[in-house]
Amino acid sequence: MIKTSKTFLGDDFLLGTDAARHLYEQYAATQPIIDYHNHLSPKDIAENRRFSNLTEIWLEGDHYKWRGMRANGIAERYCTGNASPQEKFVKWAETVPYTLRNPLFHWTHLELKNYFGITTLLDASSALEIYETCNAQLQQEDFSVQGLLAKMNVEVLCTTDDPIDTLEYHRKFAAQQSSLRMFPTFRPDKSFAVENVPTYLSYIEQLGAAAGTTIRSFDELLQALQNRLEFFHQHGCRVSDHGLDQLFFDEHAEREAPGLFKKLQQGKTLEARERIQFKSAVLLNLGRLYHKKGWVQQFHLGAMRNNNTRLLRELGPDTGFDSMGEYPQGHMMSRFFDGLDNTNQLAKTIVYNLNPADNELFATMVGNFNDGTVAGKMQYGSGWWFLDQKDGMERQMNTLSNMGLLSRFVGMVTDSRSFLSFPRHEYFRRILCNLVGNDMEKGELPDDYQLVGRMVKDISYSNAKTYFGF
Repeated sequence: MIKTSKTFLGDDFLLGTDAARHLYEQYAATQPIIDYHNHLSPKDIAENRRFSNLTEIWLEGDHYKWRGMRANGIAERYCTGNASPQEKFVKWAETVPYTLRNPLFHWTHLELKNYFGITTLLDASSALEIYETCNAQLQQEDFSVQGLLAKMNVEVLCTTDDPIDTLEYHRKFAAQQSSLRMFPTFRPDKSFAVENVPTYLSYIEQLGAAAGTTIRSFDELLQALQNRLEFFHQHGCRVSDHGLDQLFFDEHAEREAPGLFKKLQQGKTLEARERIQFKSAVLLNLGRLYHKKGWVQQFHLGAMRNNNTRLLRELGPDTGFDSMGEYPQGHMMSRFFDGLDNTNQLAKTIVYNLNPADNELFATMVGNFNDGTVAGKMQYGSGWWFLDQKDGMERQMNTLSNMGLLSRFVGMVTDSRSFLSFPRHEYFRRILCNLVGNDMEKGELPDDYQLVGRMVKDISYSNAKTYFGF
C-alpha cells in the first residue's frame, strides 16, 4: 500500500509546520475549556447521568449525523425512528466512510480517540467491536457525564435556558462539590416569537406564571422578563443568547409595541412590519437590561429553519432540515446596535454569522461599536453550525484578522447537545495554531513564540475567562 506522509489523527493532525506543532503543544493543548454556549442538559449534568450505550450518548438528538445518514440513503427509522440502538449505530458506522472530507469524519474519530482510546476507523466491519468496547467503558464511573467533562478539562460551561426555566438543576449542581462550574444562559426567543399567535399567547401565560404575575400589557411583559432576568442573575447567569434570522430595528417600535401587544391578545396576526416593530421593542428593552447587569449578549444570526414541511410535521423541529439563509443583515444590525449605543446602553456583544458571504459585513460592523471601554467589547463570534469546520473557522479567523483584532477573540464553543462534542475545542485550537504557525514559517509573523504563543493561549482560554468574568 502507498504510504501517505502523515498519520491520520497523529500528533501533527491539522498541524502542517514545526511552528504550528510547537504552538499547539506548548500553548493550546493544555488550556482548560470554557464552553460559553451549548445546548447540554443541566439535568444530565446535575444528576451525573450514565449512558446505557454509545447510540444513546452519540446519536440521539444529533441532527448532523442524521443529515449524513439520510444523504447516504439510510431510512429514517435508523435516524429518529424505532430501530434498536445497535441497529442505529451500525447504520451510522456504514455511513462514516462516506463522510470523507466532511467534518463528521474528523469529529467522529476524534471523539472515539479522545474519550475511548479507539484509533480504528469506524465502518461496517469495525462497528460491532467498537460498539461493544465503548458500551463497556460507558459503564465505568469516569464515563458518567461529569467524568466525561473532566476528561476534556472543561472548567466552565453555559447551558441555554428559557426564561420560564426553574433552574432547578443549576441549583442542584451548584450545591455539589465540583471543580466544574455550570451557569445558565438567558434565551428569551419565545417572548417575541409572535408568528403563531395562539402559541405565543400560551407562552406568555407560562412566562407570567414563572414571574408570579399575569401579563396583560406590554409593560407587564417587560416587567416579567426583567423579573426572570433577575432570577437568572441570582443563579450565576451573565450571558444571554438569541437565535434570529436577523436583528430587528424600527424607530417607532417602542411607541407602537403596547398597541401591538393588545392586538395579539385579541388573537389577531401582526403584519410583517408590525412583527419587526414588536421584536425590536422587546430586544431593545432586553439589551438595556443586559447592559445594566453587566451581561454579554449573543446573537446567532442567519439560519433558515424547518425547510422540509413534510418532515417537520412528522419529526418536529431541530431534526436536521435547516440551512444557511440569505437575509439582509447590515442595515438593521447597524441601527439596532446604534439604538443602544446612542444612550450608552450597548452591552458586550457577540454576533455569529451563518452565511460566509456576510463575513466581512459582520466583522466590520462590530468594529463600529467598540468604544475603548472594554478590550474586545464587540465580538465577531466563532464559526457555528454549518461553519464550525476547518474552512469555516479559517475564513472567520482570517476575516477577523483583516478587519479587527484576532488577538482579542474569545474563541470556540461546542454549540452542541452532545457530551462527546468537546474535542471540537481541540479541533479549533489545532486549526488556529496551524493558521498562525504557517504565518511564522513564512516570515509573515515574527519568530517569537512568547508573543505568538500568548495570543494562542488567550484565544484558547484566557480571553473568554476575562471577557465573561468566569
